[in-house]
Amino acid sequence: MSRTLFEFLSSNLQRFSPKHWGAVKNFAHPRVVTMLFFGFSAGLPILLIFSSLSLWLREAGVQRSAVTFFSWAALGYSFKFIWAPLVDQMPIPMMSRMLGRRRAWILLAQIGITASIFAMSMIDPAKGQNYIVLMALAAVGLGFSSATQDISIDAYRIESADESLQALMASVYIAGYRIGMLAAGAGALFLAQIKGSTLGAYDYTAWRMAYQIMAGLMAIGIITVFVIKEPEVTAKETNYGRTTDHARFFILFLVSAAAFVSWFYFTSGIASTLKEQVGFIIKNTSVAGFIIETIRLAAGIGAALLGARMMVALKVANMEMIRSAYVEPVSDFFSRYGARLAWLLLALIGLYRISDIVLGVISNVFYQDMGFSKIHIASIVKTFGLFMTIAGGFLGGTLSIQFGVMRILFVGALLSALTNLLFVLMAWTGPVLPMLYLVISADNLAGGLAGAAFVAFLSSLTNVRFTAIQYAVFSSLMTLVPKMFSGYSGSIVDQLGYPVFFTVTAVMGIPVLILILICGARLQINETKN
Repeated sequence: MSRTLFEFLSSNLQRFSPKHWGAVKNFAHPRVVTMLFFGFSAGLPILLIFSSLSLWLREAGVQRSAVTFFSWAALGYSFKFIWAPLVDQMPIPMMSRMLGRRRAWILLAQIGITASIFAMSMIDPAKGQNYIVLMALAAVGLGFSSATQDISIDAYRIESADESLQALMASVYIAGYRIGMLAAGAGALFLAQIKGSTLGAYDYTAWRMAYQIMAGLMAIGIITVFVIKEPEVTAKETNYGRTTDHARFFILFLVSAAAFVSWFYFTSGIASTLKEQVGFIIKNTSVAGFIIETIRLAAGIGAALLGARMMVALKVANMEMIRSAYVEPVSDFFSRYGARLAWLLLALIGLYRISDIVLGVISNVFYQDMGFSKIHIASIVKTFGLFMTIAGGFLGGTLSIQFGVMRILFVGALLSALTNLLFVLMAWTGPVLPMLYLVISADNLAGGLAGAAFVAFLSSLTNVRFTAIQYAVFSSLMTLVPKMFSGYSGSIVDQLGYPVFFTVTAVMGIPVLILILICGARLQINETKN
C-alpha cells in the first residue's frame, strides 16, 4: 500500500518540469490580475449586510431578529438565477453601447452597491421603527445589487479568457473576495471602534463614517471597469433588439418576482403553524421545518411561473425572448451532456460544498463553547484563516492547471471531509491554541483549494452563449441545498453533541467523492464522443 502511494506521488511530481512551472507566471496575466480587484468589490458588500450590520443594530439597541425585512437581503444571492437572463439579454441605455454588455452591467451594479451602502450610512436605526425599515430596504437593495454584480463578473470572467486561465482567475478572484470581506468585516468594525462606538456607548457618527468609507472603497471596482476591455465574444454578439421587447421582458420579471416574494410573505404565518403541527406528529421539529420549507420553496417557484404564464397569456411578454432567456440555456446544458450526465453534474454541484457549509454555520459557536476568546477567534480564525484560504486558492489554481480540474476537485472534496474530523479531535482536547492553529490551517487551506477547483469546474460547464444564466444557476444551486441543511446544524448539535455532528459532516463528503469519480469518467467519454 505505502509503495503504491509512493510510486503515485513520485510519478506525479516528475511532471513538474520547468516548462510547467511557467504556468505560475500566468498569475501576472492582465485578465488574472483583473479578478483580484473584481473579487474585492464582490466580497466587500456581503458582510455589510450581515455581520457588520448586526453589530451596528445591536449597539443601536435593535434586535435584528425582530426585523423580517433583513432576511430578504439574502434572497438576492440564493435566487440570482431568476434575473440573470436580464443581465444576459437586456442592454442598459447608453451604457451598453459605450462600455459593452458585461462592463455596463458590472458598472450599474457597482453604482447600486455604492448608493445602497451610502444610503445605509445616512440612516440611524436608533431613531425608531421607521428608520429600521428604511435600513432594511437599503440592505435589500445592497443584496440585490451585489448579486447582480456577481452575475456580471462571473460572466465576464468566463468570457474574457480561455479554459487554461480559468483556474488561476478563480483562485485570484477568491483571494480578492476574501480581502474584500476582511475590509468590510474587520475594517468596518475597527473604524467604528476607533471613533468610539461600543455596545455600551453607541455613536451613530462612527458607523456613518465606517460605512461611507466602505462605499468609497467600491471605487476600486469602478475604476477597474474603465481600465479593462469588454470580452470579444460579448462585444461581437451583443444584440440590442427592440426597446419595447426588453421593456416587456423586464415587466415579466417584475411580475414573477412579485409573485415569488408575495407567496413567501403571505404564507409565513401558515408555515410556522404547519411546522409546529408536523413537528408534533413526527416528533422532530428540524425535519418538519425542512419539509415545510422545501414545499414552500417549490410552491413559490410555481407562483413565479404562474405569474410569467399570465404575462404571456396577456401578450405582455415576447414568448421568443422568454424561450431564449430561460429555456434555451437549460436545453443547451442537457443537450451537450445528455440527460443522465447532466443530472449527475447538477447533483455534484448541489452537494459539493455541503460538508463545509453545514459545519461552517456552527463553527464560531463551537469556538466560543470550547473556551476560545473573541481575540483568538478574530486573530486566528478570521485573520490567519483568511491567509490560509488565499494560499489554498492559489495552490488549487496552480494544481488544477498541472493535474486537471477533476483530480483537484476530488482532492479538495477529500481534504474538506477529512479536515472536519480535526474538529472532533479539538472537541476532545479543548481550548488548546496549537490545535486551533492546526484546525484552521488545514480547514481553510482545503477550503481554498477546493473552492478554486470548483469555480474552474463550474466555468468549464458553461456555454459562452449563455454564460450569465448558466453560471448563475450553478452558483445558486451550489449553496441552496447545503444552506437548507445548515439551518438545522444547531439542533443536530443539541441532540448529538459536537463530536458526532462533525463526524456526520465528514461522512456527508463520501457521496460527493463518488459523484466526482462517476462524473469524471463520463465527462471523458462525452469529450471523446464530441
